[in-house]
Amino acid sequence: MTTGASCRVRVPATTANLGPGFDCLGLALDLWNDMRFSLEGAGVSVATRGDHSGEIPTDVSNLVARSFLRLYEEAGAAPPAGLSIHCDLRVPPSSGLGSSASAVVGGLLGANTLLGRPFDQVRLLELAAEIDGHPDNVAATLLGGLTIVVRKGRRLLTKKILIPEAHVAVAVPTLAFSTYAARAGLPTQVPMKDAVFNLGRTPLVVEALRTGDFELLSQVMEDRLHQATRLRLIPGGRAAWVAAQQAGAAAVAISGSGPSLIAFVSLATDALRVARAMADAFGAMGVVAQPLGLSVSAAGATVA
Repeated sequence: MTTGASCRVRVPATTANLGPGFDCLGLALDLWNDMRFSLEGAGVSVATRGDHSGEIPTDVSNLVARSFLRLYEEAGAAPPAGLSIHCDLRVPPSSGLGSSASAVVGGLLGANTLLGRPFDQVRLLELAAEIDGHPDNVAATLLGGLTIVVRKGRRLLTKKILIPEAHVAVAVPTLAFSTYAARAGLPTQVPMKDAVFNLGRTPLVVEALRTGDFELLSQVMEDRLHQATRLRLIPGGRAAWVAAQQAGAAAVAISGSGPSLIAFVSLATDALRVARAMADAFGAMGVVAQPLGLSVSAAGATVA
């Protein structure tokens, strides 16, 4: 490691849960944050660019910087005398699209690269999940594609599944939304029949995505554990959900804990059209929403 050393990390947006796969399914999306790390100057400086850059701290409290320094600590290395981070941000923060996971994974990968890669992917995933608290998002961010992740003791078991080309419509409402509040409102106990309902549908969501069977997906992306509670916290959410269905979406889900909604479509040309239908429905309820037409990304985070 030398002063002036640098690297570039690209990290994708992600959507988690996918209906019934609560806390265990994640999917990488072709929307990227770009981060450049340089060991130069004195202290920590963070420069951000993008539509939401004004909402991001530019000092050592920045989540990318904190994750970077956390890996140095984990490696037993002294923090660098100077660290400059430049972030081009395209993933909207606090949107349910894994912005915090992208920040954590980006910071860890940047530090791991500049330290000569002391940690393997398994350990990086564990560290990212520890910092972010959402293994489903960080697994999809790091690995790409469709990921299944579960805890086994202190370890995380993951499986990446490559799926055919797939396209999604996303509506990102401009709402003050707390992941903590969205989780805190969930019941601590659920009826056995509801647990079985989700258990039976989760592998079918995986199979539908793996095979590109959107007819099956339309039947199984249902949930009884978290979405009804969370949808009530999203003004205009129900109207946008119905609008996506009426516009021809095969399946609709809350992205992560919200407030964004994600809808699966069979054709790339339908993605932005359905996203606009959802955004218009939000708008009719007085909520401004950004429509996005995205593809699923087979690739996860990359380092150059």
